[in-house]
Amino acid sequence: MNVIVYSTPTCPYCKLAKEFLDEKGIKYNEINVAADPAAANEMVKKSGQMGVPVIDIEGTIIVGWNKEALEKELKKGEKATA
Repeated sequence: MNVIVYSTPTCPYCKLAKEFLDEKGIKYNEINVAADPAAANEMVKKSGQMGVPVIDIEGTIIVGWNKEALEKELKKGEKATA
C-alpha cells in the first residue's frame, strides 16, 4: 500500500496522524513540505489545501487529522492487497 504523509515538523495533527499509522504498522513516506517547496506545490495540487497533514493513500486524499477516514481507506487498501 502506498501512503504519503505531507507534513511539517511543528504540526500537532501531523504527529497524531503519523502515530496512528505507526500504531497500525503502516509504512508511509513522510514529506516535509516546510523544507520542500516543490512537494508543497504537489500537495496543494493533489488536495486543493495548504494545511497539513495531507495524507495520500493509494491516490485517495485525506486532508487533516481524520481518524475515521484513515481507518476506512486503510481497510480498503488491506482488502485490495489481500
